[in-house]
Amino acid sequence: MKLRLLSLIVALWSVAHVYGAQAPKYIFYFIGDGMGMAQVLSAQVYNRTVLGNTDPILMMQFPVASQVTTHSASSPVTDSAAAGTALATGHKTDNGMLGVTPDTVAVTSIAKELFDRGYGVALVTSVPPDDATPGAFYAHVPDRGMYYEVGKQAAESGYDFIAGSNLRGTKDKDGNPNDLIDSFRDNGVDIAYGIEGLDGIRSRRVLLLNPEEITLGQINFTIDSVPGAMSLPDMTEAAISHLQKNGRDRFFMMVEGGNIDYGGHANDGGTIVKEVLNFNQALRHAYDFYLAHPDETLIVVTADHETGGMGLGNNNVGYDLRLGYMDYQKISKDRFADMCRAMRKSRRIYEWEDMKEILTDKLGFWSHVPVTDEQTAQLEEEFNRCFKGDMASDHHTLYNSFNTFTEKVYRVIDGVTGIGFTTNGHSGGLVPLYAIGVGAECFSSLNDNTSIPAKIRGLMK
Repeated sequence: MKLRLLSLIVALWSVAHVYGAQAPKYIFYFIGDGMGMAQVLSAQVYNRTVLGNTDPILMMQFPVASQVTTHSASSPVTDSAAAGTALATGHKTDNGMLGVTPDTVAVTSIAKELFDRGYGVALVTSVPPDDATPGAFYAHVPDRGMYYEVGKQAAESGYDFIAGSNLRGTKDKDGNPNDLIDSFRDNGVDIAYGIEGLDGIRSRRVLLLNPEEITLGQINFTIDSVPGAMSLPDMTEAAISHLQKNGRDRFFMMVEGGNIDYGGHANDGGTIVKEVLNFNQALRHAYDFYLAHPDETLIVVTADHETGGMGLGNNNVGYDLRLGYMDYQKISKDRFADMCRAMRKSRRIYEWEDMKEILTDKLGFWSHVPVTDEQTAQLEEEFNRCFKGDMASDHHTLYNSFNTFTEKVYRVIDGVTGIGFTTNGHSGGLVPLYAIGVGAECFSSLNDNTSIPAKIRGLMK
């Protein structure tokens, strides 16, 4: 009893000590969408065993490391809207609802509260800026799919910098352009298409979108190396630069690695690892800023939920992981599925030998990645069925559909690397939290997602 009482006194003293300290002037809030414990650990295993780095990836070097529970008001397994609302506002809500309580009462995000106190605000994501996680920091809608309304609220937010792939609410139900883009311009927002488009920006407010020739739903997957596509590290650096150009001596910045989630829904281990590392590179820009302002900066890294039920280890590899085979994967599962659909629709008739060349070039099959004779026969059989027979039996996930041939191809990759999955959706697993800087100690114990903005509020008094 005395030990428990002493522990409580120490904990209360620690919180009081931290909350009595100087409030941070610069807050970086990094959210890896779908980034559970296994996603981070797989990137670290790759970092150590393939890249040969003795130091852990940057987020794992932060002095505070803890865990976060993610359930929503309606389910043990949250969706991104409810999780984003919790991370942004500190309030639980039902799955599918954004910036409101389950009874549709609007709740205010920490970004909005700080903006009203004179802080600059930047929101950066590798997916659409009207998606659930960025939207939770400015929007209030009962349905996350109300993209036009979400976009209008982004235009009216007053925030300095919003960046992502593309807006999804720019057309009405008949497919005709609406006034959403005009709403941004009417609110004093300059629109830049691609990083290079920022060169001519003079306005205090910026909306940064994909270059117009890039039509993907995200900026791109790192593994696909799409020419001209933006990257999350470049977008992060651009946001910091814009806030400084605006003369902001205090700011709040949210950066979302949304492509981690896309890779999780596809059960694409190689893409996930490369996206976590890309997210870690974006974090490096915030860390460099922290090194220049160590007594004024707070960095918090966490996730909204885990996606895929990802695990490390399977019956094929035993007590091992062989993530080096991921280096021969040059195409994401999403883009491979798109390629197969295009091939099926083309006038050219593709034979198995054509596909074998593609699999060797894009995935390293047979040349570097071991594929057994039995697997080769199965792949050929499934290729013939899909390309010369029926390709209708697609496996539908949140962002794409995968034909049975694509599924079989990527199961071969999973088998040799040792990565496994339990679902194409979200799981209810714990997610990590890493922190460094002013007030980081507040996050050292187990957190619920609602407690993160609450603790930031406490630091800001």
